[in-house]
Amino acid sequence: MRDVPLGIVAEYACEDADITLQIADALGPEVEARGVAEVCYEVECPLVPVLVEMEYQGIRLDSEALNKYSTVLAREIEELRTKIFDEAGREFNIASPKQLGIVLYDELKLVDNPKKTATGQYSTKESELLRLAPKHDIVANVLEFRSAQKTQISFTSISCPTRLIPSPASSIPITAKPGRQLEGCSPIIQISKRSRYGRSGGREIRAAFVPRDSEHLILAADYSQIELRIMAALSQDPTMLEAFRSGTDIHSVTAAQVYKVPMEEVDREMRAKAKMVNFGILYGISAFGLQQRLNIPRAEANSLIDNYYEKYPGVREYFDRTIRFAEENEFVKTQTGRRRQLRDINSRNRTLKNASERLAMNSPIQGTAADMLKLAMIKVHHALRDGEFKTKMLLTVHDELVFDMYREEAEAVMPVIESCMKTALEIDVPIEVEMGTGENWLEAH
Repeated sequence: MRDVPLGIVAEYACEDADITLQIADALGPEVEARGVAEVCYEVECPLVPVLVEMEYQGIRLDSEALNKYSTVLAREIEELRTKIFDEAGREFNIASPKQLGIVLYDELKLVDNPKKTATGQYSTKESELLRLAPKHDIVANVLEFRSAQKTQISFTSISCPTRLIPSPASSIPITAKPGRQLEGCSPIIQISKRSRYGRSGGREIRAAFVPRDSEHLILAADYSQIELRIMAALSQDPTMLEAFRSGTDIHSVTAAQVYKVPMEEVDREMRAKAKMVNFGILYGISAFGLQQRLNIPRAEANSLIDNYYEKYPGVREYFDRTIRFAEENEFVKTQTGRRRQLRDINSRNRTLKNASERLAMNSPIQGTAADMLKLAMIKVHHALRDGEFKTKMLLTVHDELVFDMYREEAEAVMPVIESCMKTALEIDVPIEVEMGTGENWLEAH
């Protein structure tokens, strides 16, 4: 640009500004007419400078540790490959769905009537393999092989020295869906610490995200059960509201309700199943889906769902009310007015209609949670700036915010961040924020 004659640059800049103004003049009234002014002017637009600042800050990555872990992964991948070949009785391309399907269904005959894709191939998607995992060790090993390979490719193949990397999760917001996504790249950071690899694991990956220097710690601030709390607020179910207001463990409450036993008789297995029911209901899970997730008889899955709606009637009424609204308007909306269009909600195709109904049930909840996090980011950004804190916000991952926290500010800045997150969006349920600090992201969360 510096080499372009000034007159041409001036004409280009004026035209750029003029066209932008014309577009704003055209879209402004439509924003108001569609009722999305709040989400546009109070959520998405103010979020842009926050994301720019986060991307500018980046986050320090211990790439040497990741490279070492990559070597470990390579060894484990080869060990898994050998196990899979031994269990199959021959070598084949594990990454090929076609070849894997032949091994699992034609040769090992794991099921009598295996599912097939639209092209006629055997289905080897993750959900199907998870269902088959108890039948043969090869399935569990294939799942681990896939996850380990994906982790190696996505996160650990880094040849540069330790450096500050642009924050991948802080990119342009995607608003066509329920508002949850922030589109990132290279890689998209979506790492759980619960299992071994990648999307379903990643303890070593999280441990590689470190503070910028010895004067800082990583601070992780995570909304606790935010979608369930929002569901309680939107549905106004009295039993669910009371559980959150009294601070009682919601999964234990649900276990007592669906199994029809006193709270003191709820055991770990009952609570774990109730937890799956709680989160499954959010996404409109069917008895078949719950049966697959929990590996339980269909009758038990049906009973769990029926008991859930019996004990939480407000949730059923809320979902019914939301579906009726969607059928009348072909969209649903979040508390801030963000819309999710549902073109197929009145389709005669039952499959399309069922899918739209599940979206209608979940989108206002998931989208409101997303809006709350975005509003929290805006509020935290302003609080850190106005308070002249050295602590910087670096990442947002799911319901979590990650910070480079200046050690000497810990006592002052942590309550500020917690308050901003708790008061980001007013809802009729107490909001809880869990906070942790450490020498890396794993220690902090």
